[in-house]
Amino acid sequence: MQGLIGRKIGMTQTFDPDGNVIPVTVIKAGPCTVIQKKTVEKDGYEAVQLGLVEEKGVRKPVKAATGHFQKSGVPPTRLLREFRFAAASEVKEGDQVLVDIFQAGEMVHVTGTSKGKGFQGVVTRHHFRGGRATHGSMFHRAPGSIGASSYPSRVMKGTRMGGHMGHDRVTVRNLEVVEADKENNLLLVRGAVPGPRGGYLLIWKQGFAAKTA
Repeated sequence: MQGLIGRKIGMTQTFDPDGNVIPVTVIKAGPCTVIQKKTVEKDGYEAVQLGLVEEKGVRKPVKAATGHFQKSGVPPTRLLREFRFAAASEVKEGDQVLVDIFQAGEMVHVTGTSKGKGFQGVVTRHHFRGGRATHGSMFHRAPGSIGASSYPSRVMKGTRMGGHMGHDRVTVRNLEVVEADKENNLLLVRGAVPGPRGGYLLIWKQGFAAKTA
């Protein structure tokens, strides 16, 4: 298996054998259940659909989702994600995928949803310099002209303006696995990962892809 679903717990620090501080992110990785297999004959590619098993389960899934889980003979899960897996035929519905698929020293990619910042202006959102603060200026944090007057007489596509900031899908690549705690299903990776505490994450190995199911 090449990937796993998890939730961000937070950041802390650990130490290497030389006593150097290593900032790490603690991720509750798995356990995940195999919900569905995708095959070349039926779907055109090899992949595995995983569901994250959580202490707080799904209260009442919709009928379409209920049938999907009943077909696989597994209890409903709140989150489904798909991982490309060349040997999908080797696994079967209901199998458990644990954090022990990762090893210390391995490099992984982590995908999550960044923190939402709400509506922000151009100074915060796009790092505009802004105008003067003194000498009678009224142009402090305004965006300036967006294309009025004789030319171009319209707003160009892609013009940077104020708007909703954050809450984007972000992938951080090549993070080192510092420790994989099999007993507690915890994964410690060097550095920061996107999203707030409690946010869902996709952790996958180099050279493989993950997507929303």
